[in-house]
Amino acid sequence: MSLDKDFETRVARAMSRATSEFPPHAADLVQRSVARGRRMRLFAATRTVVMAVAVVTAGGTLMATGAFGSHGADAQQQLRVGAPARSTEQQPARPSSSVSGEEMVSTLKSLLPAGGTVSAASGRASQAGPPVVWPSAKLTYSTAKGSSSIDITLSRLDSGIPADQQGEGGCLPVEVRPYDTCTTGKLPGGAVLNTTRSFTYPSSDTGQKRWYVVLTTADRVQLTVEEFGGGDEKGSSSGTDPLLSIAQLTSIVRSPAWNKAITALPAQEGAPSTAPSTTSKHVPGARMNRVLTSHLPRTGTVSDLNAGDGMVQLVYDDGHGKNMVEADAQYDMTAFLAEHMGCAGVSGHCEATTLADGTQVKKVQGPSEKGGAAQVWLVDVLYPDGRRVAAREVNSYAESGPVTRPRPALSMAQLLSIALDKKFFTN
Repeated sequence: MSLDKDFETRVARAMSRATSEFPPHAADLVQRSVARGRRMRLFAATRTVVMAVAVVTAGGTLMATGAFGSHGADAQQQLRVGAPARSTEQQPARPSSSVSGEEMVSTLKSLLPAGGTVSAASGRASQAGPPVVWPSAKLTYSTAKGSSSIDITLSRLDSGIPADQQGEGGCLPVEVRPYDTCTTGKLPGGAVLNTTRSFTYPSSDTGQKRWYVVLTTADRVQLTVEEFGGGDEKGSSSGTDPLLSIAQLTSIVRSPAWNKAITALPAQEGAPSTAPSTTSKHVPGARMNRVLTSHLPRTGTVSDLNAGDGMVQLVYDDGHGKNMVEADAQYDMTAFLAEHMGCAGVSGHCEATTLADGTQVKKVQGPSEKGGAAQVWLVDVLYPDGRRVAAREVNSYAESGPVTRPRPALSMAQLLSIALDKKFFTN
C-alpha cells in the first residue's frame, strides 16, 4: 500500500529533486535522522520535532524545520471513537492460520458507513516469510458526494528494533510534510494512535487530500488505514475532503473485527537489517547541539530541537520570523565529497576557496532547489583529513514551506564560524 511506500519515500520525494548545489551527506544520515525524529515525536506528543532529510545522490539539499498543529478537542474525540481500546490493543502475538485477501476486503467493507457503494476491491493474504507478506485490503468507496480510495495494512513490528524507529507510527518530519496536521495520543493498554491530515504531494498545501490513521498496539502490531479524496492516489486534484472523517478512520483501525487477522500475523524473521554500525565514527548529538547553539545570538529563541549523531537541527527565531539552522559533522568524507567542493554547475552565488592548510570551503547562497521561494544559505568545510562540517539555514521552518522572513537570520560570516568550529570533533 502507499503508506509502505511512503515510509521509504518520506525523504525520497525531496531527494529526487536534489541538485549538485548542495553536497551529499553521509550515506546513513537519512536512516539515523528518520529514527531520531520519530522517536522524539512519539515521546513528546504535544509538539513536533524536526529531522533532517539528507541527500545521498550526486547533489544535496537543505532541509528546514517547523511545528505541526493539532486539533485539540477534536483530537481527543478521535481517541474516544470506535471500539474499546482493548479490542485490538491486547491481542496475542502468536500467529495462527493465514488470513486471505478476500477476508481482508470483507472486513474492511463491513466497517464502512452504510449507504455507499464499493468498487475496485482487492486484498492480499498474510504469508510467513521469507519474505513476510502483510495482509492488506484496498477499495474505492463512493456516495452521492463523491469517491475515496481506502486501504488498510496490518503488520507486526520487528522485535529487534525499537518500535518508535520503524513502521508508520509517529508524526512525519516537517521537512518532508510541512503542511501535515498530525496528532499523537496514548490509549489505554499502552497503544499509540497517530492521526494525520495531509496532501498526496508533500510539498504543497493544495490538491488531493490524504488522511491516514496508524494504531500501534502495545504488543507491536500496527494497523494503518489511509484515504485519498476523490479516488485513487494521484487520481484527483480537486482538493475535496475524503468521504470518511479521521474519527471514522480511527474507528476502523480500532475495531475488533481485525482480531483474527491480528492473531494470524506472521512473526518478523531474521536479525534487524538496520542495526547500527559499531565501527563508524559519529559526532554525538549532545555535542552537535552544544556547539551549534553556542554560535546563536542570545537575543533569539530556539525551538524544535532535533539532535543526533552527526547532525543537529533547530528553529531559530530572532523576533523577525522562523529560521531553520542545521549543522552536519562527519568523518572520512574526502572520497564522498570528491568534485563537490567546487562551484561548477551551481546556481546562485557560490564561492569555493582552499585555505593555507588545505581546508576546502564552499559558500552557496541561492534559491531552494524545491522550486519555492525559500532562500538556502550554506557553508561547507572539508578538512584535509576528511572531517566535514556543513552549516546551513533557510528563511523558513521548511524548505518547501512558506517563507517566514525576507532572508535567513544568520549571516554567511556566522555560518562560516559555525562550519569552522573544530569543537564538533573534540569533547
